Amino acid sequence: MSASIEDIRNDRQFKALTGMSRTEFEEFLPTFTTAFEELRQETYESQRATRQRKPGGGPKGKLPTMSQKLFFILYYWKVYPCFDVLGFQFDMDGSKACTNVHALWPVLKRALAKSGVLPAREFASVEELRDAFAEISDLFIDATERPHARPQDEEEQRKKFSGKKKRHTVKNTVITTVCHWILFFGLTVAGSVHDYGRFKEEFPLSEGAGKEELAAWFEDFVVWLDLGYQGVQKVYAAKRINLPHKKPRKSKTNPHPSLTEEQKAENQEISRIRVIVEQAIGGLKRVGILVQRFRNHTKDFVDEVGIIGAGLWNWKLKCKGSTY
Repeated sequence: MSASIEDIRNDRQFKALTGMSRTEFEEFLPTFTTAFEELRQETYESQRATRQRKPGGGPKGKLPTMSQKLFFILYYWKVYPCFDVLGFQFDMDGSKACTNVHALWPVLKRALAKSGVLPAREFASVEELRDAFAEISDLFIDATERPHARPQDEEEQRKKFSGKKKRHTVKNTVITTVCHWILFFGLTVAGSVHDYGRFKEEFPLSEGAGKEELAAWFEDFVVWLDLGYQGVQKVYAAKRINLPHKKPRKSKTNPHPSLTEEQKAENQEISRIRVIVEQAIGGLKRVGILVQRFRNHTKDFVDEVGIIGAGLWNWKLKCKGSTY
């Protein structure tokens, strides 16, 4: 058995196997080809003293064309089979399937970067963030969790256990626009880390700031968040912070706490608008590698699959003509 692009019946099936339409695939292929040639030449130059063949020499393998290579790596991202199954589907050994995945994902990432669709990962200064989001007025902020295999190391498994999800997870901070474009995809951390705690690490107060001084990261933006970011208005300046009202705690003086009708209406309105970030996260998780329990052990690969998934979502939006 060997999976082949030529065997795909229609565009619906193509999307189910790769996450892209045929049109999106064909538009992306030239950039992917350029990225592949660049990385191959860089590898050759770094190993030139010991290599006996020029780039492209030797056996062609089971993925001789660039379209087959792109189809292979997109199929892995979308379906996320184990390497033995992936090898069976592409008529190769499981170990060779693993080798091909780790050879091609850097190409995919570079191609997405060349297409201008990879989100930012971190900002060195407030000015850098403002320049990156210069034409944007509203920012929608949330954190997304994805399942992870239980680590064997006792300390690592405790870190990755999420009390909220009742399983082992990793998470990332996500910042999107009203058009669902993912502008920022934070570095991957363990699932036990609190959303707001991680947010403050990614956007810290400036050194030497006084206790009463608010962080200026978002002072030019309208910010939309959920109740996981309670207290944000005491730390960050913004044009406006839209945060739902929290239900009061039960006490002897207030045995039946509840929100007022006005507060409930405000919460519904905030939720109706803030759902944009949830929809963007749903778009990010169109690929199976971000939905199924992550089981790869290569160092930092869990972080790389997240940023590539965000880039693939932004590429789809770009193909539809969507901008920030």
